[in-house]
Amino acid sequence: MLTAKIDYKKELEAASKGMIMIHDHVLLMKLLVRMLVRKANLRHAGMILYEPSKDAYVLSISRGESGEKIPENFIRFERSHPLIRIFFEKEYKYLISTRHALLAEDLNKLIWRESVIGVNGTRDLLLQVSEQMPMLNSVACVPAFYQHQLLAILLLGQKKDESRLEQEELDFFSALASDVAMAMRNAQLFEDLKREVERSRNQFIQTTIALGSAIEAKDNYTHGHTERVTKYCLSIARRMVAVGMLEAPPKFYENLYISGLLHDIGKIAIPEAILTKRDKLTDEEFAVMRTHSVRGAEILAPVRDFDGCTAGVRHHHEHFDGSGYPDGLKGEEIPMIAAIIAVADTFDAITTDRPYRQALPKEHAIGEIRKYSGVWFHPDATKALIDLYEQGQI
Repeated sequence: MLTAKIDYKKELEAASKGMIMIHDHVLLMKLLVRMLVRKANLRHAGMILYEPSKDAYVLSISRGESGEKIPENFIRFERSHPLIRIFFEKEYKYLISTRHALLAEDLNKLIWRESVIGVNGTRDLLLQVSEQMPMLNSVACVPAFYQHQLLAILLLGQKKDESRLEQEELDFFSALASDVAMAMRNAQLFEDLKREVERSRNQFIQTTIALGSAIEAKDNYTHGHTERVTKYCLSIARRMVAVGMLEAPPKFYENLYISGLLHDIGKIAIPEAILTKRDKLTDEEFAVMRTHSVRGAEILAPVRDFDGCTAGVRHHHEHFDGSGYPDGLKGEEIPMIAAIIAVADTFDAITTDRPYRQALPKEHAIGEIRKYSGVWFHPDATKALIDLYEQGQI
């Protein structure tokens, strides 16, 4: 039995704090069951959890002595099962089974004895529950309700010293089950939220890809350009991280991916006559072409999900020496995402057909980028690209 030294209030507070920190409700239940086996000195404890996808209850967790444990996820309980029905029909705080009696909510409150017929015709159901509990190596069952929804049932086995569960212990288990129900509900809501965020994120990514396709639909000569640039960007960034030149903060790769796909989104606002012109652009036409980076950032600005991407779109034509556009940023003032895109964009522009010339060899592109490292291009991004080329990875 639990010793008098156990502070139930303290144990409940500690368990409650743990529940707040863990959003994986299955992991949470496993930790709680393990704690109960240890603290209450039980031979066995288990947890029957409600699985919404199956609309059924499953013995998901079992801990204790060898021979006492029950195979996890092996037993499934439909709503019609006596152990589930009894808690739907009577929201008892707990049930305790002895050799001759079934008790609930109070050790002095007898709800069924073999010689007594249950109230309201529940005798048969109670008898079935009494027979089921030993089969589950349990002497007590504690339900976890959330607003009359049965979310779980805690199964408590016999104590190792074979003493009976005391009222103080049962009250602790009941209070714990109430917290368990709240934690499970919170965890389910958290999982629902994650799924919704992921669904929204997938829709967002699909929209991004569609926008990227819209650019290429307007400029046939850049077909595949955004996809290739994005691939080069991610490869460069991973190389920089691998050799210690870059620490990628949360969402860095995702923002780089989206920025790569949308770095030329502003070209939607550029007249097709300029985009597809085979001859050299006039100064006036080039000035219009240069506006695409600002126009792209303006297009993305109203969309909150693009917050981490607009800088890469706006500044991917800045130069390391400050001679670029639109803002003349210099050196480390240039966002790293934009610096990486600048290198990848130039490499792809040189190695693919353009309206005014045919594609040039990769070694020519590497030579040009190496030449302007520290002038137009960030030295670290340049080094990473050269490494990838020399290793045959691009």
